[in-house]
Amino acid sequence: MDTVLSEQPPDSWDAFPLFQILNDYLRQDDNLKHGRFHQHLRDTFAPHVVRYVDLMESSIAQAIHKGFEREKWELKGNGCATSEDLFWKLDALQSFIRDLHWPDAEFASHLEQRLKLMACDMIESCIQRTDIAFQQWLKKSMPFNATDYQLPGELCAMVNVALDAKQQSLKLCAVDGIDVHQYHSKIDEIIEKTSHSMTQGLIAKLMSILENTLSKLGRYDEGSLIGSFLSFTNVSGSGRELGQSYINCMRTAMDTIRSKVNDELWTLNVFELWYTDQVKMLNTWLSERLNHALHPYQFTCLAHITKKVYSDFELQGIEEEKLNSKTYQSTLQRIQTEEATCALTMGRSTDVEFTEGPAGGEEKQKPTLRETLSLVDDITPGNVVNKLSNVTSNVASKMGNIVGKGIGGFSMKFGGGGSSWF
Repeated sequence: MDTVLSEQPPDSWDAFPLFQILNDYLRQDDNLKHGRFHQHLRDTFAPHVVRYVDLMESSIAQAIHKGFEREKWELKGNGCATSEDLFWKLDALQSFIRDLHWPDAEFASHLEQRLKLMACDMIESCIQRTDIAFQQWLKKSMPFNATDYQLPGELCAMVNVALDAKQQSLKLCAVDGIDVHQYHSKIDEIIEKTSHSMTQGLIAKLMSILENTLSKLGRYDEGSLIGSFLSFTNVSGSGRELGQSYINCMRTAMDTIRSKVNDELWTLNVFELWYTDQVKMLNTWLSERLNHALHPYQFTCLAHITKKVYSDFELQGIEEEKLNSKTYQSTLQRIQTEEATCALTMGRSTDVEFTEGPAGGEEKQKPTLRETLSLVDDITPGNVVNKLSNVTSNVASKMGNIVGKGIGGFSMKFGGGGSSWF
């Protein structure tokens, strides 16, 4: 055996199957176990095992560095390509060392502790690189129209990496589910902080869309010059279009999260926090305008958003008590109040319209549609000429009276007579 091993090239691992065969045979025989040949076998292969672990640790570290440099963050397995490769290598290395069944208990414990520490360090590096990439993607600017924003699938892949790391850490950093070396508690705390940071960052990004939508509604605030101009020109529509564009953007983001994030509990938690923050922002925006009536454009948009947000998140599985919170009830009550106010205001302005009467002091109601149609029906080929001549004479007489009053006195001064120019 010594002769064969001496002829092996350095850093060659072809001899490990020989060690496994001999070691398994010797450790099962009570007469040969821990004997002279067994100890010689152990001492011969111990440097090879240490060298193999050193090289694998260096190789995995380089793979993490190079892998995340060119990572495209496409969904693969439970995470991305780099994370899948990392967890497979760590698991394969631990399985290989475990299957050696090293005869020396102290050295075997040392190998186990070193591999668990290596896994903890590698997972921490993976999480840190993923979090850096996640924050960089969040900093990418919004489109000119915020409601055209589409949540990138790459962000969901990064979330999956963190969630998968949490699952893998229990197997790779603990011993049979027991955190003997306290490595699992350490990495689990890091993963929890990163996952929380990702959740908050993602929600903040989505909330900026609603914030942008409400800033557009703010242009219609009472006393706003821009709002008066937009209302006069009516270039922005009724407000429902803006509300629907936000709802469409919200639904697209929900579908992306639902279809690409692997953890159902994480998804449900994000939806609950997102819904709560939306309702709070709507309620805050309305509270800031508590002493001012909403413009019809503002009311129409907010009413559409409020109702659709409730129904859409209800379909996503949010509990009724969280949907119908006190904040939502307060928001809905304000919307209903503004709805009644808008109905009364618009009804008062459209049902009855008045014009100045003949005497100047009376108000005369405009003719109704029925009266107008009766006048139209009275037009026949026989009386068209009579009606036109009556209109012409009436107009001429009124113009004579108006002009005569203003010019007649002036003509008397120069003409000296009592006759009028008309």
